[in-house]
Amino acid sequence: MKAMSAMPAHVAAVFDACPAAARERLLALRRLIFDTAATTDGVGPLTETLKWGEPAYLTEVSRSGSTIRLGWKASRPQQCAVYFNCKTTLVDTFRSLFPEELVFEGNRAILLDLSTPLPEMPLALCFSMAMTYRREKR
Repeated sequence: MKAMSAMPAHVAAVFDACPAAARERLLALRRLIFDTAATTDGVGPLTETLKWGEPAYLTEVSRSGSTIRLGWKASRPQQCAVYFNCKTTLVDTFRSLFPEELVFEGNRAILLDLSTPLPEMPLALCFSMAMTYRREKR
């Protein structure tokens, strides 16, 4: 299975509108999302689109998971965020697994400082759990 598909133009435009440091971090997160999907059983291909004007990744084909969305806001220029559906227990689960490794915002986001290394291992596990959330609930 091919890990990463070509980025749709409307999604690329959002990445291109971000400052360089934020764009680099968001693209690294995108790569990690696709790599995780490719190595997580039952996830299948991802749909890459925009939700609320931000890049979003859905398991539309397998319907195995919950949407993952990436964001950067000018009001917080040194951070980007990975958003999850606030009606799930995902962020609470992530908080219990990675209380020291990750920073959270409420029950909907992981916040990432642009100046620190990307915590790939914890994030990959979070992404895998989000991509299989519906399957695990069944």
